[in-house]
Amino acid sequence: MIQANVSAAETLEQRRTPLIYRVHDAPSDEKVQSLVDFLGTLSIPWSKGQRVTTERFNQLIGQTRGGPHGPIVNEVVLRTQMQAIYDVDNIGHFGLNLPRYAHFTSPIRRYADLIVHRGLIAALGLGDDGLGAADVARLRDTAERITMAERRAMAAERDATDRYVAAYLADRVGGAFVGSITGVTRFGLFVRLAETGADGLVPISSLGDEYLVHDERRHALVGDRSGATWRLGREVEVRLREATPVTGGLLFEMVSAPEKGAPAAGRRAGGRPRRRPGPPRR
Repeated sequence: MIQANVSAAETLEQRRTPLIYRVHDAPSDEKVQSLVDFLGTLSIPWSKGQRVTTERFNQLIGQTRGGPHGPIVNEVVLRTQMQAIYDVDNIGHFGLNLPRYAHFTSPIRRYADLIVHRGLIAALGLGDDGLGAADVARLRDTAERITMAERRAMAAERDATDRYVAAYLADRVGGAFVGSITGVTRFGLFVRLAETGADGLVPISSLGDEYLVHDERRHALVGDRSGATWRLGREVEVRLREATPVTGGLLFEMVSAPEKGAPAAGRRAGGRPRRRPGPPRR
């Protein structure tokens, strides 16, 4: 399939026929720097001056696969990537490490596929259903529209899945589940259940009385006194507190204990600096 997509793009380029590419940009400098900082907390080497390539990411994932840091490294590398889009300007596909790529799968599954098929019909003289001058003139607008439509479709799919899963779990409120931490924020932890793939929130207010600092560099919540740590990628056990099918929302409470670590310094997870002891207010 990938070779067919590449061949379609190459053929249209050779025939000087405009087309819609599937492009995937390289990660931004900011995201790469965030990844480098995070890898440093795990003592995983990555030279700051090293050129960012697909092969380097694959090497990183390969060297950590099967180890204790494998899942979290894979998750952070995924978040470092840009989103693929449709465009008339070709910048290549970073994720696939290809200089040109156009969706041309068969049977036709996307409107982008149809555009490429019609482009080939016109370029190779295969019939009367090829792209016309009016179609070519609005290719850029078409690329933007189908990219937006793809985003909407993905969001709708996620929302529908969340609602069905919440309805399925509504009768299991109070039950315990094994999952992994897939998101660390200033307001809590997102946990994905191993059994269903469902995502839910563990509010920061339910993680104990200690102030928790959101350490963005380590992708963790860290206690400012004890150093108790909740980090991205860790396997945990949670208990389902609420399941709301109407919104697809799931609310968990943590069963597992935090990992031990060094006390955090800086700002609370809520964003306010820690208050220093002082005279009582009048």
